[in-house]
Amino acid sequence: MSDESPHQHPEAALAVVNAGAGAARSPAARDALTVLESSLPPGGLEVARTKGPEDLRQALAGLDGRRLVIFGGDGSVHAAISALHELGGLDGVRAVGPIGVVPLGTGNDLARSLGLQVGAPALAARTALEGRPSPVELVVSLGSGEGEDDDEGVVVNAVHAGIGVSAAKRAKTAKKVLRKLAYPAGALAAGIAARPWHLRVVVDGREVHDGRSGVLLVAVNLGSTVGGGARLSPSATPHDGQVDVVVSSATGPLARAGFAVAMARGQHIERHDTATVRGADVLVEAVDGRPFEVNADGDLSQPRTRWHWRCAGDAWQVLVPS
Repeated sequence: MSDESPHQHPEAALAVVNAGAGAARSPAARDALTVLESSLPPGGLEVARTKGPEDLRQALAGLDGRRLVIFGGDGSVHAAISALHELGGLDGVRAVGPIGVVPLGTGNDLARSLGLQVGAPALAARTALEGRPSPVELVVSLGSGEGEDDDEGVVVNAVHAGIGVSAAKRAKTAKKVLRKLAYPAGALAAGIAARPWHLRVVVDGREVHDGRSGVLLVAVNLGSTVGGGARLSPSATPHDGQVDVVVSSATGPLARAGFAVAMARGQHIERHDTATVRGADVLVEAVDGRPFEVNADGDLSQPRTRWHWRCAGDAWQVLVPS
């Protein structure tokens, strides 16, 4: 548990860096670490270069009241918050106190939604020490109800089903070139051969889609962008106690192409075959019994026939520019 007051400059910090990420070895990342080290008392900074989930859990288990600073993109933030949740649930996440994030890499959709300094790691490192705490939501998985290996998990930015899984995977490889167009392009490329998913979608107890007709995409969003800048849910914010759920029924070949083009222009939510609903409790289940994967912050799941998520308000605090 953190003992520091909200605006108190920490005496010690733990910087968590993904050892396998190329951006973590960049000169900009080293400059950010130098900012942290020079701003803390001698010996006040520990750098944990983690190689996997177990390394990460061990590092966070030894946090011991120090300021946590996460280096990386959405995937790194997802991994760290997930590890804290595994160690102590939502109470364990909240007990850590304000968390600093130094955005690295090419995605950083969550960082943009939070107003962090994307592309300026040294400034972000300064914010991680001197910024203003801002409460942020999490999407918490309530499990599928299918028994074994039905672990709960958390989402920090967005979770997708349907074509969103393939689109996110394709965007990951293309976003350096296509930037914010990578996700719509991935949706178009992946959607050519994919058959529709028959998913029932229920938000706060109200049926949004009954599953009898197919869907192209179901996305549950805290942040407004995915895939490195694609504005999948323009009105979404991780501060309002709700998620934005996007359901697209654009399943025909021309409709799929039209949806991708409209998304590239930020106009897809105006389409007649796309619904956007806000709420705090989301159930998605396959009415045909066909298991489906979801992509949570870039982390691909095992296939299941049912997913249930709930928005947890004020689940953690991030340090943002004052």
